[in-house]
Amino acid sequence: MNKKALSNLIVLGEGFTTEFKRSGASNLGREICAFANATGGVILIGVADAGEIVGVNDHNRLKSEVQSIARSAEPPIAVDVESVGKVLCVNVPEQHSKPYSFGGKFFIREGASSQQMARDEIREFFFKEGLIHFDETPCTNYDLERDLSPAIWQRFVQRTRLPAGLEMKTALENLHLIKVGKMTHAGAWLLCDDITRYTLQAHVTCAMFRGTTKTYIIDRKDFAGDLYTIYEEVMAYLQAKLNTALIPHARGRDERLELPEDALREALVNAIAHRDYRSTANVQIYIFHDRLEIVTPGGLPAGMREEDLGIKSVPRNPLLFGMFYRMGMVEQVGSGIKRIREMCRDYGVAEPVIEVSDNWVTTTFKRPIEEVIGEVEPQPESQPESQPESQPESQPESQPELQPESLEMRVLILLSNGPMAKSALSSGLGQKEISGQLNSIIRLLLANKTIEYTIPEKPSSRLQKYRLTEKGKGFLKKGEESQ
Repeated sequence: MNKKALSNLIVLGEGFTTEFKRSGASNLGREICAFANATGGVILIGVADAGEIVGVNDHNRLKSEVQSIARSAEPPIAVDVESVGKVLCVNVPEQHSKPYSFGGKFFIREGASSQQMARDEIREFFFKEGLIHFDETPCTNYDLERDLSPAIWQRFVQRTRLPAGLEMKTALENLHLIKVGKMTHAGAWLLCDDITRYTLQAHVTCAMFRGTTKTYIIDRKDFAGDLYTIYEEVMAYLQAKLNTALIPHARGRDERLELPEDALREALVNAIAHRDYRSTANVQIYIFHDRLEIVTPGGLPAGMREEDLGIKSVPRNPLLFGMFYRMGMVEQVGSGIKRIREMCRDYGVAEPVIEVSDNWVTTTFKRPIEEVIGEVEPQPESQPESQPESQPESQPESQPELQPESLEMRVLILLSNGPMAKSALSSGLGQKEISGQLNSIIRLLLANKTIEYTIPEKPSSRLQKYRLTEKGKGFLKKGEESQ
């Protein structure tokens, strides 16, 4: 780092990856540990909180002290220490042996400060880093005597092709589905009649819409048996709702689904096997006029990047994934995305588009609607105006022009009273929690420039609020005049 780079860094101020220290090494272990548990950062010793360079003396002694502090973390943290003028710069690269502790305590970077993690935060951190797998943890709601019926066991034996005559509990222990006398979550999900008794949001929701948005729902169904049954029933739903072409040949004619069935099966297995089962959302499958979306909660598992898709596999639920392989639901470990793409190419349809965010993975298949023979308009069932309970935050939708009674206009009316956080807007709309619908509306209004951030330089800040722009005030005024 040179003096110009240092000056530019100081101008930006303290933040998620930058910390100023006026002098010495007090609390330095806490800061180094916090950066190591996050994405790395730099500590500038000799810079006051306001950004004034005050400098430090005896850089060699201080460098040695910094390295000693970093080595005393558990495990030791690699840092790079350099002098830039009067300032000592401590660079903490992103580390790969998380979590790190210092003095027996765990710290994490939050905004522009370092905080000690509470017990629940430490547990969450271990899950996030893939150090604990939820599918392997005991399911306290599952009672082996009450819930593991002979019929469920026999069904499981057939699906897993276990030899006849095996003692039930011994077999499940050898499969690691029972640990220390308790059924694991993976076992509970596979050996049940209603998965929501054990994990409320483990079901799968399918919905079909008229057109290309979620404005008009035609059909919706929730699937909540065991995971294998859910997989089979969802596939039957897709086969029933998607269009089928009749292909004549010398022996008669064959039915050809508009999208390759094997690719849909692979994508569905991926969604069920790799989702985050601690999330309050469930797997959602949307059928639109022009596309089919499979939306999976949880983002990518620890150790996976978007560019790794189709190249390597890091199961979020390795025990569950191993059971799927044993059941023949997965043909070759680590080949799912690659196989889906190859099957779509061979079938003559577009490869799916995979979108990744922190909380969602969405796989979108383009429907070849212009090539389908005998398309039939599905008949609407009861409650045609209902909507799926949760909509993924990463899916912006096209919206009509703002109407006086629309939710968009209600958000603008709330903001006419002054800047508000997303949670306050949610409460003002009468929602119990921030919904995917509200997130979509906020993104739309931001894109329309009718609202803006109060902290535009940090869109994801926990202190972020939203306020009306002049354009938004104009919409409100126009709405009032039209009433």
